Amino acid sequence: MYLNFYDLKKEPFHITPDPEFLYLSSSHKEALAAIIYGIEQKKGFVAIIGDVGVGKTTILRSYLDTTDRSRLRVIYVFNARLTFEGLLKTIYGELGLSVETNDTMEMVNNLYQVLIEEYKQGNTMVLVIDEAQNMPVETLENLRMLSNLETSKDKLIQIVLVGQLEFEDELNLARLRQLKQRIAIRSTILPLTKTESLDYIKYRLQKAGSNHGSVFTNAALRKIAGEAKGIPRAINVLSDNTLITGFGYQQKPASAKVVREVIADFRGKKRRSIPRWWFAGVAAVIAIVASIFIFSVYAKDALNRLFGMTWRSPEVQSTSESSIASRREKISQAEHEASISKVFPEAEEKHEPSSTRDTQAKAVGNKAEGSRSDAPARARVVQRGDTLTGVLQEEYGRVDRQIIDAVKQTNPQIIDPDIILPGSKIVLPEIPENNR
Repeated sequence: MYLNFYDLKKEPFHITPDPEFLYLSSSHKEALAAIIYGIEQKKGFVAIIGDVGVGKTTILRSYLDTTDRSRLRVIYVFNARLTFEGLLKTIYGELGLSVETNDTMEMVNNLYQVLIEEYKQGNTMVLVIDEAQNMPVETLENLRMLSNLETSKDKLIQIVLVGQLEFEDELNLARLRQLKQRIAIRSTILPLTKTESLDYIKYRLQKAGSNHGSVFTNAALRKIAGEAKGIPRAINVLSDNTLITGFGYQQKPASAKVVREVIADFRGKKRRSIPRWWFAGVAAVIAIVASIFIFSVYAKDALNRLFGMTWRSPEVQSTSESSIASRREKISQAEHEASISKVFPEAEEKHEPSSTRDTQAKAVGNKAEGSRSDAPARARVVQRGDTLTGVLQEEYGRVDRQIIDAVKQTNPQIIDPDIILPGSKIVLPEIPENNR
């Protein structure tokens, strides 16, 4: 995809092991030397240990691809989750031998005869077990039986165990102490240093036929090396994705900004740029919602002025709309004004002093109360949004039929308790404590 754009002859950052791109750090050189020495000197067990992605398999395959295979018989076990019997059958299959018994001891003895013949012909038998940390402990314990297949001078089969860091913990188990003692050569591959990481990228780009300066900026190289933390596989993944993204932006060389975008993608934290049409759509939706809200406010206010009533919540409004409409027809505006003028002649005085309003309210309340009670009463002007039940709840702390009847008796202008008009006054009689 991006080869021509970055002047590359081949893809430099394959994640599959490719011996052609093998970069040897100091620990990689040590591991490769351990494999060569252990196999060629027929030492028996060789263990190569390292973290995920540091290049264990690449080192091993590099050795196998560059050595003389005419005298080397290699049995490569990819799936280490095998019983010892299953492992023996795998070896038999690779050597083209027929399995005539399921007895492991007899199978080992028959294998011994085959290995003697290979040894006499000058061939070296190598058993490679990759991902050795996945092999059952019981199978690892029985591997020492294969190491007992030997002559007076040499081991007849060379076993290379390649595993991750947890394989080291397994070897420290008490059950595997005999196997651990038989491991003659051991090497640990370490992550690359910061300098080695930069050299690793440059080396692979050179192998792919390009100069690193025309592919990555120096800042991009440092960003990749810092994020990968010395793991070659992580370097390959980040570098390859950076080249793909840089090609998409037609950016040459790829910058640190592109690397940061790739890193954000892998971390799942990328904040993609939002297209302009998205903002326009959101603005349109907000405008529509605002228009509906404003219309509803003005419509509500207009209805209040038109019908002379307040809006009430469904919880308070217990009477159906049809019932309220029929009752409203019985009360004309003229009758209401006459009732207000008769009972509250001072109702139209909007700005009278509070002391005067209270005195008049008490007098009117006492007059309306008649012989029922001589207790003082207080008055309240109905505000927009008030409901009778809400007013009584605020004044008395509760609402029941007794309080409603007492208020209606004191205020004969209230024909329907569901309809109280803004600007009117309600005289609130004193309710004895024992009746509350």
